[in-house]
Amino acid sequence: MNESSAPRRALFRSGVSLADLNAMSKNTAMEPLGIEFTELGPDYLRGTMPVDARTHQPYGLLHGGASVLLAETLGSSAGGLCAPEGKGVVGIEINANHLRGVREGIVTGTARPLHVGGSTQVWEIRIEDEAGRLVCISRLTLAVVSRPA
Repeated sequence: MNESSAPRRALFRSGVSLADLNAMSKNTAMEPLGIEFTELGPDYLRGTMPVDARTHQPYGLLHGGASVLLAETLGSSAGGLCAPEGKGVVGIEINANHLRGVREGIVTGTARPLHVGGSTQVWEIRIEDEAGRLVCISRLTLAVVSRPA
């Protein structure tokens, strides 16, 4: 059997819905910032965040820290959906390049895997404005760890 016809393992654990992901955001940092999961694709997780007083820095632009919070939320959540049974993920490094200022509207982040291994995962998160222009590019490294019993 050649590689192209070999069965592929599903990237994300089955049985998790957007409603489940959004329910887990209750009483967390994501809730007051208005972060919402909007799409779970075959190899990506997408979510939105409003650009308003909750996410502005003092000069009226989207706060870089809010972008990083969106990026880590999407990457960590996607990573958790890839972790084997009994395992979870924790962030060990994140970087972000802020490329464009945004004053209002909604930004959309999309997390896609660069590496999903047994002990580490690396995710790229692209955050775009409503016109589809790149606002922030982030890379998140996760450690795969055992969940406490």
